[in-house]
Amino acid sequence: MSMTEDDEPKSFLYKLKPIYERLPSIKKPEGHVHFKTKMFWLVLILILYFILTNVMIYGLDQEQTIDLFESYRAIMAGAQGSLMHLGIGPIVTGSIIMQLFVGAKIIKLDLKNSDDKAVYQGVQKFLVIVMIVVEAVPQVYGYLIPSGALNESIGADWAKVLIIGQLCFGSYLVFLMDETVSKWGIGSGISLFIAAGVAQQMFTGTLNWMPVDSSLPTSLGNPPAGTVMKTIYYFTNVSSGNMSGGYFERLLVEQPNPIVALVGTLIIFFFVAYIESVRIELPLSHESARGARGRYPIKLIYASNIPVILIAAVLANVGMFAMLFWSNSFFSNVPLLGHNAWVGHYAEFGAGTTPQLTGGAAWYVSTIQGLQDWLLPMFDSRYLPYYTQDTQKTLFQVMARLLIYVSVMIGGSILFAKFWIDTTNMGPKAVAEQIQSSGMQIPGFRRDPRVLEKVLERYIPVVTVLSGAIVGGLAAFADMLGTVGNSSGTGVLLAVGIMIQTYEAIGREQMMEMHPVLRGFFGGE
Repeated sequence: MSMTEDDEPKSFLYKLKPIYERLPSIKKPEGHVHFKTKMFWLVLILILYFILTNVMIYGLDQEQTIDLFESYRAIMAGAQGSLMHLGIGPIVTGSIIMQLFVGAKIIKLDLKNSDDKAVYQGVQKFLVIVMIVVEAVPQVYGYLIPSGALNESIGADWAKVLIIGQLCFGSYLVFLMDETVSKWGIGSGISLFIAAGVAQQMFTGTLNWMPVDSSLPTSLGNPPAGTVMKTIYYFTNVSSGNMSGGYFERLLVEQPNPIVALVGTLIIFFFVAYIESVRIELPLSHESARGARGRYPIKLIYASNIPVILIAAVLANVGMFAMLFWSNSFFSNVPLLGHNAWVGHYAEFGAGTTPQLTGGAAWYVSTIQGLQDWLLPMFDSRYLPYYTQDTQKTLFQVMARLLIYVSVMIGGSILFAKFWIDTTNMGPKAVAEQIQSSGMQIPGFRRDPRVLEKVLERYIPVVTVLSGAIVGGLAAFADMLGTVGNSSGTGVLLAVGIMIQTYEAIGREQMMEMHPVLRGFFGGE
């Protein structure tokens, strides 16, 4: 006798229900949330985010702190040494793990089933807690150093526990803030924090008038850090005859914030704004209201910018664990991986200094830092990246790193785009059911969800792959050009896309507020 749907065994994750149901969470609104209320929560959470990025961890020796996520700080949406130190890292990592396991059918959950979807979200919340601890503990035991005063007052071990507790509190607060925006605001809290952090870095990278080394006075050797201010300073303090003595090179390509980085940022900004408007529109008509017409847009960036967030989070974790395996007293003793140069080789660094990745697998997937990392070495061997005398790179290694990095960004974004579409009910079958339930149909086709699904299958799978490839390629291209404020190409791409999508989401919310009948079609309540 065949098993009915009700008789099918439930996932073992249901056993975790008593645990994740007791975790603090934000209550979902029971009815429709008015537009003004949503905007209030959106602005309030954004202000709270900026406040928390300036609340430093109590008892932390800021001068000796090493930031494991420095290269990915823009997309981690955090601030070094603050309660937001871990940023969105644990949330994104937990989401990646759940997507991979559900997408690969290792965990059998039907996300169209309300019970299974609730379990998926609950377990993901529990996994975020686990990832907060996994990311916090290794950082404190080696890279986030308690101050001497705190060690003397409560002891070294308890000082580390106190810092871990603050990291966990701050990270879970980020998770609750994200839930608040998702349930009571507009869009995603994670996206909001990324856009806010990147926008701040871009603003300071362009207009910062403080010198590069703030401990020294402003001079020709220590100019203002911002692109615009540095350009004005050089042109007002160096004669036109002397500008050819290396000053043009400093302005155009030398870090930080060269002119080419500002140009690259602007190119990405306008290009993303353009491709966000590219879409295929399927004509729709209403089954009962004659003359009622509509269109279902399938955007070229169908999977949004989520795939590039996920692949960037993976690479950030690769960099973090590579450093842990190289230098951490515990991880460096792990067989095969511990202190193995093939995993990741770092130049010697002291407390408070930026660790410099010089080789190994982690180096080949590390972020490209502008033209000086790949284009200039092709013309002049002086620009071959090196960190110590025994780690000089060859042009072949530089080009191999460029090819591998671009391939990983594009390939990883495609993979996560497919997973994202499957786990968020954006596939052909789910969209067909959504259109069908709204009373709409494609003119000239039978009103049958299976027919509609076949039509959508011509577009959605192809656009999903293109979407992932485009966002991954754009992020890599922006990294190759360089960006102002050390915001990374991925960060700029995400910020621009998020701003455009937030603007569109606000427009949809206003439409639904004025025309309540549209709420069902847009998925509102």
